[in-house]
Amino acid sequence: MSRNSHPNTGSGSRTARTVEFGRTYVVRPRGKHQATIVWLHGLGDNGSSSSQLLESLPLANIKWICPTAPTRPVTLLGGFPCTAWFDAGELSEDGSNDWEALDASAAHIANLLSTEPADVKVGIGGFSMGAAMALYSATCYTLGRYGNGNPYPVNLRAIIGLSGWLPGARSLRNKIQSSHDAGRRAASLPILLCHGMSDDVVNYRHGEKSAHSLNSAGFRNLTFKSYDGLGHYTIPAEMDEICNWLTPKLGLEGFRP
Repeated sequence: MSRNSHPNTGSGSRTARTVEFGRTYVVRPRGKHQATIVWLHGLGDNGSSSSQLLESLPLANIKWICPTAPTRPVTLLGGFPCTAWFDAGELSEDGSNDWEALDASAAHIANLLSTEPADVKVGIGGFSMGAAMALYSATCYTLGRYGNGNPYPVNLRAIIGLSGWLPGARSLRNKIQSSHDAGRRAASLPILLCHGMSDDVVNYRHGEKSAHSLNSAGFRNLTFKSYDGLGHYTIPAEMDEICNWLTPKLGLEGFRP
């Protein structure tokens, strides 16, 4: 597992304010390299814990890139600084969105994927705020641009969101329906959403609402899995679901159609 530090000047943002991303952890594929997925941690966590979770999965053909978010004051925590992909007053699509930080983080993530070989399929996954970030990246890819209008450079092939929500849900449908290309990309992008029905941090209804918003905006290739009794954490059954879903979606070795 290698570790690199990636400062980022917020290439997706309008201002020159430098955002320092933390350390990036890489889990290398044990077999033939067929896919690369950036995995995004939740609020206050880091890339190291993501990499430890992912390296135990039976997915030998995937390279996992696990970045660490910048440390920033978080409104939800009364301004206390911790690792966060963007500032949030609440963990739901009802909160006001920190568009500048969403764009800067989405650009950092796309940057991590942009140097992968052309024959390697790329995707983004995450937990909680990381899932929100993965879904925001999915909307940038679909629209072909970040919120600030800069072009989105990566061709995403899979999105996974655990216990998360969709930033910008309210305006998404209108934006996608105004572009034929966006509609086509939305219809073909595979998305897996999982949410615990006893989640007391990001309420289950926010996960359900996000799935509905994506569906009505034209994301037809979407799977939503609910887990009875699951709180705001991951369980082996959920990780098994990811493995079973990713293998055919990315055509990984061992998949028999």
